[in-house]
Amino acid sequence: MSSTKGDVIFMGSIPKLYESYLVPMIFEPYAADLASRISGRPLSRVLEIAAGTGVVTRELARILPTSVAIVATDLNEPMLEQAREIGTSRPVEWRQADAMNLPFPDGMFDAVICQFGVMFFPDKAKAFSEAHRVLRRGGIFAFNVWDRIEENQFVDTVTTALEKLFPDDPPRFHARVPHGYYSRSIAPDSRNWLLSGDAAPE
Repeated sequence: MSSTKGDVIFMGSIPKLYESYLVPMIFEPYAADLASRISGRPLSRVLEIAAGTGVVTRELARILPTSVAIVATDLNEPMLEQAREIGTSRPVEWRQADAMNLPFPDGMFDAVICQFGVMFFPDKAKAFSEAHRVLRRGGIFAFNVWDRIEENQFVDTVTTALEKLFPDDPPRFHARVPHGYYSRSIAPDSRNWLLSGDAAPE
């Protein structure tokens, strides 16, 4: 994540609840899919941003050769603490970092990967620019986002029900943030985008 305000603070009991309920129910299948999209490439160093409690990190550690160094970052230290507690099948470097101001030199990584995190970045252009900066020439930035909320029956049903319960102040977080960053005009399948390090991201 890339802001410490409002919707993007994950602390207290949230990291453990997130890992216990949301990861197996929602995020694990997408983690396997996203990690597989970079697994066949020649890699030496991989950076994950907005790693959360490490569901993608664990998959990367499982499928990538042990010669590939993995650095997993998140803005929220409590989420990383939960990820460290769970652990991975092999060593991973965990670092607190802001995706809009990455503490790494230019061209350090062969791939940057981010699962369902870019929607939370307050300045997406800056975050994409930072991902591009730390990629070597020919590297890849792989990330996914949710489609519009109407295409996700589970979340849409919950949101609609809450709107009926709280008509004066309906909670629209899911529609506004997790499902608020999509565009069919960018790619036929806007839920999984790959950006090459050869061209500046838009």
